[in-house]
Amino acid sequence: MTIVSPHLGTSADWTDARLLYALEEVVEKELNRHLKVAKDWMPHEYVPWSDARNFPGIFEDGEAWEKGQSKVTEIGRIALVVNLLTEDNLPSYHHEIASLFGRDGAWGTWVHRWTAEEGRHGIVMRDYLLASRAVDPDQLEQFRMAHMSEGFESDNRHSMLHSVAYVAFQELATRISHRNTGHQSGDPACDRMLARIATDENLHMVFYRNLLKAAFELAPDLTMQAVRDVVVNFRMPGHGMPGFERAAAQMAIGEVYNLRIHHDDVIQPVLRFLKIMEIDGLGPEGQQAQDELGLYMGGLDAEAAKFDEKLAARKARMAARGAR
Repeated sequence: MTIVSPHLGTSADWTDARLLYALEEVVEKELNRHLKVAKDWMPHEYVPWSDARNFPGIFEDGEAWEKGQSKVTEIGRIALVVNLLTEDNLPSYHHEIASLFGRDGAWGTWVHRWTAEEGRHGIVMRDYLLASRAVDPDQLEQFRMAHMSEGFESDNRHSMLHSVAYVAFQELATRISHRNTGHQSGDPACDRMLARIATDENLHMVFYRNLLKAAFELAPDLTMQAVRDVVVNFRMPGHGMPGFERAAAQMAIGEVYNLRIHHDDVIQPVLRFLKIMEIDGLGPEGQQAQDELGLYMGGLDAEAAKFDEKLAARKARMAARGAR
């Protein structure tokens, strides 16, 4: 597939300001499409309120939290906390994208709409966790305070194209993490709630993915470099939360999110849709970025294969112990 930009030619011509202006029409089109297909939903309808009861504190009948009170599995509990703490930093995310994309026109309308939709996710997840007693409420609040006090600073805030590329992958990664958490949670109510959230995240991914496709048509070399940088250096937005590394390792073993899932279900689908490895007519820097991206993906697949082997061996050991 050959992409040739009909607009002003060199990479140096494309400042962030010019790209924002050039993509405004695409943003408006994608915003209108999103508003047509997105369905409003009520967070309170997904919460099992009949399971709720008072916690200790100002209520005399408060009942202390115990792990056995919840239907949620251990891996489900770990992943739910990670996913919710990630959603909690929404004020910082809003500040980042509003500062980069602006608050006016189609860009601004999208920024506010996205923020409103993401706000539902934190609302329903916290209400579910507290009503169902899935997690220690004191620890959850302590984690929230610690995580939000650190704020969030995007690795890609220096570049509009890098930011668009990042969220195209990150929204899909978040969708996959929520969906797999629901599958592993052991609670049908939790699974339904996270499936609803995942539907939103998928629509957000489509918005940014289509915007990234338009960016390739405008500035293919710069966009290829941005995708290369984002894929090679990808980190989930919750990486700074308390205990993230240990939780991420447990989620990998629990098959909520690991290298194989990251390669097969997040990075590859976006690359395939955009036909990134089939693009020709690139300049030297764009061609180099494409080649490096291809090499990286091969290495990522190899690393995922090693992880698969280790996970299979671990499952075999656990099965053998259970059979004794």
